[in-house]
Amino acid sequence: MSKPIIEVKGISKCYKLGTIGASSLREEVEVLFSRFKKTKPLEEEGNAEKLKTEILKTANSAAGSSDFWALRDVSFDVQPGEVLGIIGRNGAGKSTLLKILSRITEPTSGEVRIRGRIASLLEVGTGFHPELSGRENIFLNGAILGMTKSEIRAKFDEIVDFAGVEKFIDTPVKRYSSGMYVRLAFAVAAHLEPEILIVDEVLAVGDAEFQKKCLGKMKDVAGYGRTILFVSHNMGAVMALCQNAIWLSQGTVYKSGPAGEIGNLYLQENLAKPVRRIDTSNHDRYPNLGINARIVGLEWLNEIPLRHGEPAKAKLDIDFKKAFEKVGLGLGFSTVDGVRIATYDTDSVCQTFDVTDTGIVSFVLEINNLPLNPGVYSIDLGCRAEIDQGLDYVQGVGTVELVPGPKTSIHYVGKESSARLQGNWSLEKDFFNPVCS
Repeated sequence: MSKPIIEVKGISKCYKLGTIGASSLREEVEVLFSRFKKTKPLEEEGNAEKLKTEILKTANSAAGSSDFWALRDVSFDVQPGEVLGIIGRNGAGKSTLLKILSRITEPTSGEVRIRGRIASLLEVGTGFHPELSGRENIFLNGAILGMTKSEIRAKFDEIVDFAGVEKFIDTPVKRYSSGMYVRLAFAVAAHLEPEILIVDEVLAVGDAEFQKKCLGKMKDVAGYGRTILFVSHNMGAVMALCQNAIWLSQGTVYKSGPAGEIGNLYLQENLAKPVRRIDTSNHDRYPNLGINARIVGLEWLNEIPLRHGEPAKAKLDIDFKKAFEKVGLGLGFSTVDGVRIATYDTDSVCQTFDVTDTGIVSFVLEINNLPLNPGVYSIDLGCRAEIDQGLDYVQGVGTVELVPGPKTSIHYVGKESSARLQGNWSLEKDFFNPVCS
C-alpha cells in the first residue's frame, strides 16, 4: 500500500486572544494598529515618541492574555487520489487547518507531512498580485507551483476559456469584479495540475452556472487521480463529491468516515428550528462580501409554518454603506442537504432597484402560490449591483417548514422535496383511445 499523500499527526494551534497573534504578518499589523485609532491626536501633535511608547506598552501586555486553541490534537491521513470533505460549524477550526496544510501558518505543536505539489484556493484571488494582469498572474501562479513556461502555455487557453475572462485577460486583476476574480483563481488552481488541490468554500461567490462548472471540474481532477481537500457548508456537494469526510468541532475531530454517513449525521444535529425572524448580520460570509451592503435580517410577514399552494410574504433588510444602482435580490429555497429547489429573484421579473440612501433598506417579496412540496427547507439570500457585482450572499441562514394547504393533494405529502408546478392540461381533440384486447 502506498504512503499517504498527507499525514497529519497531533497538530494543535494556539492563538493569543486580544494580542498580536494573527495568522499572517499583514493581519497582525492590521490588528495592532487598529487599537491605536484613539492615539491619532498624539500623532497630529507631532508627539511620535509618546505614540511609539503607547504602542509598545500595549504590544508587550500580550503575556497576560488568554489562550485560544483553534485546533487540538488533530490527526488523519489522506491517501493519493482521495477526495476528503472537511465540515463543521463556523469557528470549528476548518480554515486554520487549511492554512496549516497550505503552509501559510505553522502549527503550535504536531507534525504535517505532505508528499506532493499543493495548489490552494482559500480566498478570492489567492496568490494574485493586484497590479498584474490576468495573463501575468496565470504565469506567476504556475511558476509558484513549479511549472515551466511551456507547461503553462499548454494550459493557458483552457484556463482563460474556463474562467470566461478572455476580454479582460490583459487588464490588471485589481479591476476585476469578485466574480471574475474567483473564476480566474479557480481556473488557475484546477488546471495547472497540482498533486493536491485545497479548496475552501469560495466557490459560492460565483453564479450557479459557474459553481456547477467548478464541481464538475473537481470531479474531473479527482478522476485523474489527484487529491482534493474540500471545505464546504453545502452537504449536498460534500456528499456528492467526496469519498470521506472529517467533522471538526471546537478544534477537534468529532467524527470521521464515509462522506454520506458523516454528512447525514451533521444535518441531523444541525437542523435549525424554523423561526419567523432571522438575524443574518453575523452569519458567515465569503471574502469581500457584506462590506458595502450587508443582509441583516429576514422576516416572514405571514404565519409560519408556510403552506403549500398558499401565498407567502417576506421582508429582507439590507444595510447599505453607500448608494448603488440596479440592485438585484434573491431568496432561495434549498433542501437541508444544500440542493437548491427554487429561487425567487428580481432577474426573473426583469426588475432592479436604485438605492440612493445609506442605512437599512427593506424589500418585500410576495409569492402568490408556493409550489414546494411539504417539508423543511433551508434559506439562502443574496444581493448584487449591476450585472456582475456581488454585494452579499448568505447560505443556510435558517430553515422554514412548509405544511399541506387546504388544496394540497395527498400525493404531495411525504414525497421527496421538490416543486409541483401548475400547467394547463387538455385532451387532444383527435385523440383516439384504442380498445385493449
